[in-house]
Amino acid sequence: MTDTLGPVHADLGPEQLRERIADELLAARARTAALTDCVDDRDLTAQHSPLMSPLVWDLAHIGNQEELWLLRNIGGRDPMHPEIDPLYDAFEHPRAERPSLPLLPPAEARAYAHEVRGRVIDLLGASPLEGSPLLAAGFAFGMIAQHEQQHDETMLITHQLRQGPAALVAPAPPAHLEQLPAEVLVPAGPFTMGTDTEPWALDNERPAHRVDLPAYWLDTAPVSNGAYQRFIADGGYQEQRWWSPQGWAHRQQAGLTAPLYWHHDGGEWLRRRFGTVEPVPAEEPVLHVSWYEAEAYARWAGRRLPTEQEWEKAARHDPATGRSRRYPWGDQPPAEHHANLDQRHLQPAPVGSYPEGQSPYGARQLIGDVWEWTASDFLPYPGFRAWPYREYSEVFFGPEYKVLRGGCFAVAPVACRGTFRNWDYPIRRQIFAGFRTARDAEPS
Repeated sequence: MTDTLGPVHADLGPEQLRERIADELLAARARTAALTDCVDDRDLTAQHSPLMSPLVWDLAHIGNQEELWLLRNIGGRDPMHPEIDPLYDAFEHPRAERPSLPLLPPAEARAYAHEVRGRVIDLLGASPLEGSPLLAAGFAFGMIAQHEQQHDETMLITHQLRQGPAALVAPAPPAHLEQLPAEVLVPAGPFTMGTDTEPWALDNERPAHRVDLPAYWLDTAPVSNGAYQRFIADGGYQEQRWWSPQGWAHRQQAGLTAPLYWHHDGGEWLRRRFGTVEPVPAEEPVLHVSWYEAEAYARWAGRRLPTEQEWEKAARHDPATGRSRRYPWGDQPPAEHHANLDQRHLQPAPVGSYPEGQSPYGARQLIGDVWEWTASDFLPYPGFRAWPYREYSEVFFGPEYKVLRGGCFAVAPVACRGTFRNWDYPIRRQIFAGFRTARDAEPS
């Protein structure tokens, strides 16, 4: 039973690795441009929700982090504009305050990010990609590519919160509809959780460690809108018994009656999705629900949320070999037939889609479509070491945050793998989050 390094870096020479890094950086920047060029300057500088930054802040922050880590830390360059560093420090200014800051206007933010990127490409060509932990396997460059893609997902969330006509369009995802078992059995036994060998893994994914779990049943696919509507129709939001004390208090205070962006009209559930109002598709995974709502649904269904350990075993463990894969389907990077990723579509695929992406246990859509809430608090693994900076993970550890797994349709492959951990407050609903449920297996 061992951790594994897939083919992403294992056999790449220095020039091939440089090409892959450049491809990831260029892909991230193309997406950033698509998300910011589709709206005017007024939209870029507006704050569409106090939960989110203005889009122009994200744009310059992406460039600032790239300059800090690559040009200054790796390249030893002097700061280009040291006076703006405090403006784009995510810990110095809460999101609600950022519109009041003297931010770079859109044209200047674009020019700054563009100039940084040009210098970074020059630096990449001259870098040995070895000799220090930050350079080994191009880690620092990979970290920056992931950081930009994570902010692209954040900007897509802002687009969903934005009022007004649609600014983004994408084709619907392919549907693969077939009769599937409601749940799959994951037998008792150990597996390797986390990683020591994934070269661009972030600190909270490390180190690899053995976890031994009892047998459990896991939903074959995420909970659908249709199933969630039955919870609503059965009075799920009115019955206190399904909710934890904290969840019930929040439900009352926030006035929750359905997932975010849903409303009931003429006997039909409708939703707003990127500027378009449409009927809620019953076959899609439910989206924009908080951890408290997911927990209440699971209790109503006579089930529970899976732990983070249960989720990862179902997604990575191969019972035939005893090894942990990079993804449910194996070690090869995600292709379009494996998972709904990379903003190719602006919605989840119907439950049961992507049969070629299923895990050895038969669970589907563990990667892509919707982030999945788990029962677990965001905590460090045994032997955790903060690296390369405390503020990425360590300052967030604790019971205040719940772990989400698997990525969603808005996540890029570079920032999504079987070990990747996301986290957020249990009240959050603007994120692209859904869930699946689990139950204990009866002792044999």
